[in-house]
Amino acid sequence: MKKVIVACGGGVATSTVLCEKIKEIARDNGVDVTLAQCTVNEIESHLDGADLIVTSVKVSRDYGIPMILALSYIIGMGQEETTEEILSVLKG
Repeated sequence: MKKVIVACGGGVATSTVLCEKIKEIARDNGVDVTLAQCTVNEIESHLDGADLIVTSVKVSRDYGIPMILALSYIIGMGQEETTEEILSVLKG
């Protein structure tokens, strides 16, 4: 099982959209995931066992695991590329 931290500025609206998208991607590709939804300021408290961080805002800090800016799911452009990035980590 892969652990994905999903973070946005407020920890509610856009991270909820991203969580639903990641669940869909995982389900469609046979990947078991557990999601931790939070604000970007709370990422560090969810790092234990995490495989990937997905955000809706740019985060400059390096947490030592892959981080993907997934704004494409919010704006509707570049979604295929973002999905490929996420899958490369989840299946890797």
